[in-house]
Amino acid sequence: MIFLIIKLGAAVICAISGAIAGNSWLKKLYQEKESILTFPDKIFEQNQKRQQFLLPILVIFFVSYLLTHDTTLWDNIFNLIFIYFLILFTITDFEQQVIFDVMQLPFALCGLAFCLVSGFPLLNHLTAALGGGVIFLILAILTRGGIGGGDIKLIAALGLWLGTAALIDVVAFGFIAGGIAAFILLVFKHKKRTDKFAYGPYFTLAALLQLFLK
Repeated sequence: MIFLIIKLGAAVICAISGAIAGNSWLKKLYQEKESILTFPDKIFEQNQKRQQFLLPILVIFFVSYLLTHDTTLWDNIFNLIFIYFLILFTITDFEQQVIFDVMQLPFALCGLAFCLVSGFPLLNHLTAALGGGVIFLILAILTRGGIGGGDIKLIAALGLWLGTAALIDVVAFGFIAGGIAAFILLVFKHKKRTDKFAYGPYFTLAALLQLFLK
């Protein structure tokens, strides 16, 4: 019982700290990178709404993970970091259709550190990162920007965290979920064929689903 209370307390503290830092970080990035945002006129509104929902989302995910996974301390720490960044990526891609490079770099480095600390096969994870990045670069060229630079870097970073087999599952699920969502938006005329569609959130959500189902 005491151990359960400690877990819940740790999850809530991490969520509160993460929400404060995340809201501040995103607000700063939106101001500094306004020129690359898709909807710069909505920055204030999005910052206000995020202040209300980021904390409960983090609490739900952190508590759910710690209560359903009995792993080592290091695994818990790294997987909370994994969840945290993926939630931030999902938010920025839904809000502004962008995943910032300055956020992806620490995410990728943490993935590499997790691989080394946990004793995962380094070559496999490096292959996943390089192979995933190259394949998505080719797709970006073939689709003439249908796959963005943020998606390429996201897949490469996820490769460091997941390895080849899990990355393939995440990519497959992400494309299927994203395709279904794009079709629905087109049918209900919320999007046009020429509009940009953010696939990033579907890869991040697929990676979160993969983590919770392990």
